[in-house]
Amino acid sequence: MTTKPGARGWLAEPLVATALALAVLAALFAAWSGWSVYRASNAGPPAAAQLRDQVLQAGEQGVQNFNTLDYRHVAAGLALWEQSSTGPLHTEIVAGRAQFTRQIEQTKTVTTARILDAALTALNPRAGTASVIVAVQITVTPASGSPVTKQSRLLGTLARTPSGWKLSALGQVPVGAASSGSGKGSAGG
Repeated sequence: MTTKPGARGWLAEPLVATALALAVLAALFAAWSGWSVYRASNAGPPAAAQLRDQVLQAGEQGVQNFNTLDYRHVAAGLALWEQSSTGPLHTEIVAGRAQFTRQIEQTKTVTTARILDAALTALNPRAGTASVIVAVQITVTPASGSPVTKQSRLLGTLARTPSGWKLSALGQVPVGAASSGSGKGSAGG
């Protein structure tokens, strides 16, 4: 049996066959990579990021609700406070509702809040707890007189309830609590 030169074909050459196999593998890898990138870019945010956003938004809304109250609609305002709270904070509001109502109706003020910035400082999904720090601008307008505006930093503790995340504690951030505590000043910028 005789073979003609070149009858073995170009696939019989090891270098050509290896190059062809590598080219096919490279094309398959490129297609797979492109599909993966496409799927990742069109997928929604990961569940952890969604949870962080949800808890932060609930904390911001709760702080805003607790710093907004109109003496002409005290019952509705306090009902919103109750809806925004749970645990010890909720108990305190329910127990002090009559006193809060008297105070607000006597002072005849309208208090409004605007969230300036907020951050989630802790989140424990297993325990259903979280903490937020919120910078808020509060404007108090008396029935007669000029509005007074101040900025405040508040620290809120949230707890997961069957109806969503709610504030279980809310208080002022102590002066100096947000500093680095090193006493050496800030480095960087």
